[in-house]
Amino acid sequence: MLFPQNMTISLDDITKLDFQVKRVGTPTLESRLKDVIFIDDSETIAYYADPAINQMLREQNKRIPAFIAAGPRRQIYHDSDWTKAAIVTCGGICPGLNDVIKTLVNTLYYTYGVDNIYGIKYGYRGLVPGFGIKPVELNPDIVDDINADGGTILGSSRGNQDVMEMVKTLDRMNINVLFTIGGDGTQRGAHAIAMEIEKRNLPISVVGIPKTIDNDLNFMDKTFGFETAVQNAMPIISCAHNEAKGCYNGVGLVRLMGRDSGFIAAYASLANSVVNFCLIPEVQFELEGEHGFLASLERRLDKRHHAVVVVAEGAGQNFFDEKAEIDKSGNKLHKDIGVFLKERITEYFQSKGKEASVKYFDPSYNIRSTPANGLDSIFCLHLAQHAVHAAMAGMTDVVVGNWNGYFTYVPIELATMTRRKVDPRGTLWQSVLAATRQNQYWS
Repeated sequence: MLFPQNMTISLDDITKLDFQVKRVGTPTLESRLKDVIFIDDSETIAYYADPAINQMLREQNKRIPAFIAAGPRRQIYHDSDWTKAAIVTCGGICPGLNDVIKTLVNTLYYTYGVDNIYGIKYGYRGLVPGFGIKPVELNPDIVDDINADGGTILGSSRGNQDVMEMVKTLDRMNINVLFTIGGDGTQRGAHAIAMEIEKRNLPISVVGIPKTIDNDLNFMDKTFGFETAVQNAMPIISCAHNEAKGCYNGVGLVRLMGRDSGFIAAYASLANSVVNFCLIPEVQFELEGEHGFLASLERRLDKRHHAVVVVAEGAGQNFFDEKAEIDKSGNKLHKDIGVFLKERITEYFQSKGKEASVKYFDPSYNIRSTPANGLDSIFCLHLAQHAVHAAMAGMTDVVVGNWNGYFTYVPIELATMTRRKVDPRGTLWQSVLAATRQNQYWS
């Protein structure tokens, strides 16, 4: 039996949040940009797309929560002729990293005339002198075709580094703008860097580009790499389906990424409608007993003699007694639910004296190391362009977001406040249940 867990943020909580963006100083320089539509700070994107909710808030004399709209500003803070920019990629690799790097470099160089651009190698380690990692110079020629490759030309790493050491390095290099490409751990680090910069009263903008293949960063409709991940999961699921149908009582078991949020598993199950069971972290399930997953799978095999199961890596962690270990980024290291289910399914049917053949697929590293698809590449381009606009306008401690079809600027502290999760009572999960029809076997 499934147990939905509601994680919706209340309206009252949303109206209390501060969506304002910090700046390192007042922008006083006239932008050199021509033939562009400038965005004023008064232009906002409402959190609630439903006008009825916003009207209700007006009638209650409450503030309508809204993000600052992203885009080029008429007045900028950093002088292009004197600006030095640095780019760092952190955490696990993800489709689109090189696309973001390329567009950051090209927008800085061609749009704003910034020609002092450095790549920080191997994540935040590259900002700590003790590691002996030298930065590399970047220009449009160097990044010309990197978008054709997966991964990141700058390398990456996990783990916290000494914030004061990193800020000292930025100051010593005369860096004015730092772009941090990464997920919630990376952006928490960026927030700590921005706070230390503010404490030292240094004119350095810190702007984040959200990279989380799990699509779990808060106050964002999607993050880059997610769409490519879903697309690349589809043929794997098809292979699992072919394997399952190729033998009597065949089970194609596919483990996909999704440490705490099941967006990839959910969307991949919708994109390839051969999936019969989708298991995600947000919906707890039983394993044993009449109402458990194993009995449900048995009922499916008794009826159709094949099944495809998609499970997110963070699902079913309640079945493990061991205390979870922590990785260098502070994330829980989940036990392998895929291997666990493979073994338990096999044991269960053997104990019943029934035939079952489990074929197990774990394409995680294949998916995350591929180049971005076309739509993801375009999304990366927009994110990077808006990041440069924010930085040159002197904004800091901010990450570029996407909300209700518009690009926004989100304070990093808000974006990393909690992880974004699938709402078990929302449209997405209800669509998954309708597509898989798993509840007809789950009594």
